[in-house]
Amino acid sequence: MAILRTYMLPHPPMVVPSVGQGREAGVQKTIDSFLRAAKNIGEDKPDTIIFITPHGQVYGDYINIASGKYAEGSFARFGAPESKYGLDYDEDAISCISKTAEKLGIAAGTLGSKKGHELDHGVLVPLHFISDEYSCFKSIVVSISGLDLETHYRFGMCLNDALDEMGRKAVIVASGDLSHKLTHDGPYGFAKEGPEFDRMLVEAMEKGDFLKLLTFDPHFTESAAECGLRSFVVMAGALDGRDVDAKIYSYEGTFGVGYAIGSFKPGSINENRHFLNDLEQINDKKVSQIRGKEDIYVSLARTTVETYVKTNKIITPPEGLPKEMLANKAGTFVSIKKYGNLRGCIGTTEPYRASIAEEIIGNAISASTKDPRFPPINENELNHLEYSVDILAEPEPINGPNELDVLRYGVIVTSENGSKRGLLLPNLDGVDTVEAQIDIARQKAGIKAGDKYSLMRFEVVRHK
Repeated sequence: MAILRTYMLPHPPMVVPSVGQGREAGVQKTIDSFLRAAKNIGEDKPDTIIFITPHGQVYGDYINIASGKYAEGSFARFGAPESKYGLDYDEDAISCISKTAEKLGIAAGTLGSKKGHELDHGVLVPLHFISDEYSCFKSIVVSISGLDLETHYRFGMCLNDALDEMGRKAVIVASGDLSHKLTHDGPYGFAKEGPEFDRMLVEAMEKGDFLKLLTFDPHFTESAAECGLRSFVVMAGALDGRDVDAKIYSYEGTFGVGYAIGSFKPGSINENRHFLNDLEQINDKKVSQIRGKEDIYVSLARTTVETYVKTNKIITPPEGLPKEMLANKAGTFVSIKKYGNLRGCIGTTEPYRASIAEEIIGNAISASTKDPRFPPINENELNHLEYSVDILAEPEPINGPNELDVLRYGVIVTSENGSKRGLLLPNLDGVDTVEAQIDIARQKAGIKAGDKYSLMRFEVVRHK
């Protein structure tokens, strides 16, 4: 086993005295736990320390591994430029991990790494404590991505496989705060999901229940404004198939943000701890139940995608479709999710094809293969996907936000000169206010805050 031990560590810059200027006394338990973790790392004497950070070079569709020989950074943006640190990179291990990820079909490596990058505070805060105890190591810095939790878990497995192959002894530092919305007087305000998320995550980590990490509802975690979940999932993947000695050193939420510190030491092989197998069973059962209830609109979208991905052929509208699907025209949107996370969504606000059925077929193919936010869907994913189809009524101009309702109406935001246009469907999880609906559509259009724009609304019939 290449991994000696892994750590869940937060990254509040205030714990560094030159930044905190005395405020760090409010999280003394966290500081004490940092010191404990650093001492353990010094005793383990790893060849390589892998830092997983949410604040590095983050891409939506790629897990970035920093490249080069050396990188440094400071706390200048937090008012302490004199506090600076550097890392020598383990270039051989970085190359091996990148090649292993490529073989396994994981979108990860150094292709997104920018020259001259600086270490971010997700690395610097843990490094501040580690460097006082131990310095005879090389490093790997990995940034999380917008990819799903399963992919991050697989990447963690990839890390262990590559390091094991090389005979490296490694420690993983999974950097991440918990919820940012614990108190009304905190910097990010309060959400009821915040304390609940922290309670559930700390409880899961204390038990070594990494399946729980993979099954958090994405809308719940977004509402909680969590930071470190993907870092922790990568760490969990590196421990796949092993018993784990889990210890939570401390938890604090003094300043409205959750800080948890814990260590996780791998033990004996345990075939019952291959959590992706459990995840697949849970989600396949859910998908099976959903498909048992899907209507003809959704069935058409699913059949279209499955046929196209498997054979590269575009189906024609099958026999037996309702008359309204063949005789009527309308804009449609096809949305595809995998394990609760969006996997593709493409649509048309007005009809471009001869019928609703043909509109669904065209947009289903686009959603599965041409959404720029995601790689094309592959055949291995087909059994794990959920579909929905929205049939749009004709959009109508409105005078202002007071004529919108996030549950009933979708919105189209158009720039003053008409060159930019962004759309958001109604009744979306996590979009609870008209202001949020407009803002998301505006950003999708690339319209800057403060620029003038016009609004249109539309109703939809949603098929699941």
